[in-house]
Amino acid sequence: MQNKPIIAAFDFDGTLTYRDSLLPFLFFTHKYFGTLQKLFLLLPKFLGFVLGFVTRQAIKEAIVSKFFKGYSIERLTEWGEAFATQILDSKIRPGAFKKIRWHLDQGHRCILVSANLEIYLRPWAYAHGFSDILASGFELSKEGQITGKLKGKNCWGPEKTQRLEQLLGLKESYVLYAYGDSRGDQELLELADYPFYRAL
Repeated sequence: MQNKPIIAAFDFDGTLTYRDSLLPFLFFTHKYFGTLQKLFLLLPKFLGFVLGFVTRQAIKEAIVSKFFKGYSIERLTEWGEAFATQILDSKIRPGAFKKIRWHLDQGHRCILVSANLEIYLRPWAYAHGFSDILASGFELSKEGQITGKLKGKNCWGPEKTQRLEQLLGLKESYVLYAYGDSRGDQELLELADYPFYRAL
């Protein structure tokens, strides 16, 4: 075990942060009244999700479509980098920064694994020493515009471990620390040699 590389996989929302980061991003990109207006139009979808009629994939794509469909990836990249730089650090638990730093000081490879949007998670994670980011991305048209769909599956639940396996290969080849806080992290925590549930 000592000769295997050591991986530290972190969920983001609720694990590294105090709460969800998507809503603050929507307010950041569409301001207060614009965001409330679009969320109001999405209420039937939210109700369907609560009642079990709408999947996580579908509700995430409904949000992406309502807020970002037709925008260029360049515009979203600008928003994502600005949000990561100006806002995200204020959402992070102090203990989370300490744990990330500890893993980096030990020479461990830190990977962010989140169902939320890579457009703002990627610049934040790279700025804080993460080697890789596994998150939900946008499907793009040939012209580089947001279609309203996700690129592949929403990175939640079993999709997290599948993405990790695609990146790293078989679990037997590395030692895994995993940090999570919700049902969406269950498979990741079960895979880990050292699972930490709501431990930051």
